[in-house]
Amino acid sequence: MYEERTLHYKELLILKTIAETLNQNHDMKPMLQSTLEKLLELTGLKTGWIFLADDEPIYHHVADHNLPPALARNDKESMRGEVCFCLQLYWRDSLNQAVNIIECERLHDSVKQSLGDTNNLTHHATVPLTICGERFGLLNVGSPGKEHFSDEELALLEGVAYQIGTAVERTRLLEQKEKLAVDNIARYIVDYYNSTNEVTRHIWAINNLRELLLTVVLNIGTYFDWPTVAIAVHHGNRLLLRALYDNENARVLNESRLHAEEESTDIIHQAFLERTVCQSKDTPFSFAALQPSQHMYSTAIPLQKQEPQLGNEPLGVLLIGRELSTFSGLEIKILTTLADHISLAMERIRLYDEWQDLLLSEERNRLALDLHDSVNQKLFSLSLTAQGIKELLKDENPLVADGISDIQKLSQETLSEMRTLIWQLRPYSAEKGMLASLKEYASKLGIHVTLQMKDDVQFTEKVEKTLWRIGQEAINNVSKHARTNRATIKIQSIEDHIQMSIIDYGCGFVPEQAETKLVTLGISSMNERAAQVNGSLKINSTEGKGTIVAVTVPRSREN
Repeated sequence: MYEERTLHYKELLILKTIAETLNQNHDMKPMLQSTLEKLLELTGLKTGWIFLADDEPIYHHVADHNLPPALARNDKESMRGEVCFCLQLYWRDSLNQAVNIIECERLHDSVKQSLGDTNNLTHHATVPLTICGERFGLLNVGSPGKEHFSDEELALLEGVAYQIGTAVERTRLLEQKEKLAVDNIARYIVDYYNSTNEVTRHIWAINNLRELLLTVVLNIGTYFDWPTVAIAVHHGNRLLLRALYDNENARVLNESRLHAEEESTDIIHQAFLERTVCQSKDTPFSFAALQPSQHMYSTAIPLQKQEPQLGNEPLGVLLIGRELSTFSGLEIKILTTLADHISLAMERIRLYDEWQDLLLSEERNRLALDLHDSVNQKLFSLSLTAQGIKELLKDENPLVADGISDIQKLSQETLSEMRTLIWQLRPYSAEKGMLASLKEYASKLGIHVTLQMKDDVQFTEKVEKTLWRIGQEAINNVSKHARTNRATIKIQSIEDHIQMSIIDYGCGFVPEQAETKLVTLGISSMNERAAQVNGSLKINSTEGKGTIVAVTVPRSREN
């Protein structure tokens, strides 16, 4: 009885130790190797190996310990290249429990072919590895000179095999889970990059900043299925919210004003000032349009122009908000790449606008030069010729002389208008400034201009050029139609807009004459110019009291 208890205790101790060993490692091969070594140590057996088997004839030698030289030669070649009797029994479904293999084919062939010393190992026990009735391999153990395993020894080996089977199944499930996680991450990355590619594919054909910003927020919100996407653009000394996607709708904003506090610490301004990605949740935004999104997980990514010698010049900030979770490091890396594409597209549009302005300036200069060298000179010659003929005929034929005098007067008026036109075609000089340039132009036409500007108003370059051209046309109208040599140019801020008014106190015109008068005054061209910067033009005139031409444009619109 005592010996039976001792034997039973020893078996339980072996099973307990094997279970502990199996739980110390989650990688298949290291787990099987350490378990085999521990089993041999606890049972006193000397040699063992483990095969994992698939469908015939595929099997894998995954673990062994203390193989005799005959089996270990040539990097254990005989353990990998031959199919033995125990594997044949396994594939025939004839091996359902632990058995004694009377004579091992691998050992027998090694002796027969004189492949090396077998250390007197001739027999071994073979135990199928199973879990829930599914077989997946074999456990072989033996010792030199041991030709038989008792039923108790085989039963113990079967118990160990069941433990190994459970551990192998657990490891396989873990590996499948990890593989599934890797597959999901890979699929997630692919989807992320596909969405990023879709966004970038749409932006490279756009040559207008307003359209670009609208397209970016719309496509990011749509392809990534995020509820909030916004872009703030650097203008002057502050950030302006220019485009917003929320409630499945994208829109371009003129300006979302800051709250009362001038210095903001939200993540948008933080990302811009520190030129780094910032994240937050439940943090208020400085822009009123974003307040409904403040309870989301938000990330702000700086948009910046890459300057090799001057460093990164800030352009603005891309803001993204979602409800589920904060953005991971991998997402931030991909979104930073997307932000770089957006920055490049913004810079490309700026260069495109400069190129267009350069082409226009060159064409204006060429046209002005052609008019000066050809039409202007011919009109001058015509005027001189008419004057000479008039002098010759004034005594002989007064009626013809009067006609020639009319021709001379008309040619002089045309010559004056041509010179005005040539002056208008001259490129705008940003160095002088818009007001100084308008005053100089008015002086050329004999108009004395009074300037009024109370506020320190800042213009974008395109708006400034547009106001300059509209101002030219309005002053030209004063010179030609108002019957006065005085005018006032007034610039003022009205809420989120800038208004420029050209006021004269000349003859004016009555409303009934307005339709034909406006055509004569070139109002259509002024209206078109105002529309190009999302502005509007309004004209008020009263007969005998003068005319007011007022153009209103968004204060902070970048075009």
